[in-house]
Formats: sequence, structure tokens, C-alpha cells
Amino acid sequence: MDTTVDAATGGTAAFFDLDKTLISRSSTLAFVPPFYRHGLISGVQAARGALAQIVFRLGGADHKRMEKIKDQVSKLCCGWPVDRVTEIVTSHLGDIIGPIIYSEARRLMDAHRAAGRDVIIVSTSGQEMVGPIGTMLGATGIIATRMGHADGIYTGELEFYAYGEAKAIRIRELSAERGYRLADCFAYSDSVTDLPMLEAVGHPHAVNPDRHLRKIAVERGWPVLAFELTPAQTQEPAALPAAAVSLALPQVATCEQQEQ
Repeated sequence: MDTTVDAATGGTAAFFDLDKTLISRSSTLAFVPPFYRHGLISGVQAARGALAQIVFRLGGADHKRMEKIKDQVSKLCCGWPVDRVTEIVTSHLGDIIGPIIYSEARRLMDAHRAAGRDVIIVSTSGQEMVGPIGTMLGATGIIATRMGHADGIYTGELEFYAYGEAKAIRIRELSAERGYRLADCFAYSDSVTDLPMLEAVGHPHAVNPDRHLRKIAVERGWPVLAFELTPAQTQEPAALPAAAVSLALPQVATCEQQEQ
């Protein structure tokens, strides 16, 4: 695997998707267990989140699945206190996100910074999660989904949805603001839904790509990188109490059948 990074000549950046590119799973779904333990979601909702995480890790996220997740998360967060979410994310960041960061991704980010490039995380997850993760990884900045809120409470509305073409538009806007030369910039992602972001830069890379992105990357001669967790990182912690999962699973199955 070639992840060599040449020195920058100024005015360049490296844009990284987050889920399955820098970390091994969905950052949003990763916080389901602490949200459950702190009373923000029910056992049924937590079990559905755990199952969604498994589906995401095995099959990635196509457009249909992303739209479904967007609608579910928007409805779920409505009425949550903003400061409570921030507190939970911050206090559990190390034990939730730390163990699922790809070491290869961390080294690649470090190499880009050492080469003089800004490092930007571009994620569909909410800024409440992406911001602290960006700080943990030493990112220069983030582009993330913004949830609407009023009087400290989430409204369930989206102010900005960082997905698909919207990622590429914001990258071009940020590049114009900061003077990045997109032809000299880098981008990394695992999903074909990020094709607009990858096409926006001169040096696109596919990381652990889904089959659609892999096909495009091979056809266009883009580098394809494979990141893996270390054996120690693959030891899964107990996500939810067994009783909660066992009680929730029959209801989860019923809900899934109703949605089909």
C-alpha cells in the first residue's frame, strides 16, 4: 500500500471522509450505547442502532440507506438538549472513538500536516460529533451536518446536510475562502456517495471502498488503500445490556417488517 505524501507547495489541503475512512464504523451510531445509558433513547431504539451499525459495517451506506438514516436521526434528536449531547460525546470520545481509529489513517493525516497541508474532515455526521473527533485527530477544520436548534433544544430540522454533492460544494467554497488549489488537493473516502468530493480534487483516493467506488477507482486509475484495525482494536466491547437487546429485538423485527 502506497501512502507516500509529497511536500506541499502552499495552498493545499487533504479532505478526509470520516466513517469507514478514518474510523471503522459509523460515528453517529457509535454513540448509541452512551445515548441509551444516559436516557436519550429507549432500549428498542438502541437495539435498532446496534443493528444498523452492523449493516453499515458489512455493507456500507448507499443513497437509500443514507436518506433513511438522515430521516431517522432528525426525528430521534428532536427535543434533545444540545448541551447534554455535547457532554455525552465529549465524555465518551476516548473510549468510543479512540479504539476504532485506523492507525494508517492517523499516520496519513500526520504526513499531510507535516507536508504543510491543511487537514479537513468532511462527514455526514453531526458537527457535535465530528468537531471533537477532529480535535482528537488534529484536523485543521471540519465540514459536517448541522442540526437546527432553538433555546438549546434540537428542533429536528437540518440546517446543512453534508452529503453527496453538498460536500463537494462546501469543499469548493472553503477552497475559495482559503486559497486552496483544488488540482493539488487530496481527498479520501470509502463510499461512492462521496464521488463528487473525490472528483473535486486532483488527487482522489479510495479507502476500503464499496464495490461501486472500487470499480470507478480502478477504471480511473485512482489509488485504492486498505486500512485495518489492529487485533487489539477488534475486541468488541459490550455495546448494550443483554436484557435491553433481548427485549428490543422482537420489536425491531416488527418495525423492520412494517417499513418494508
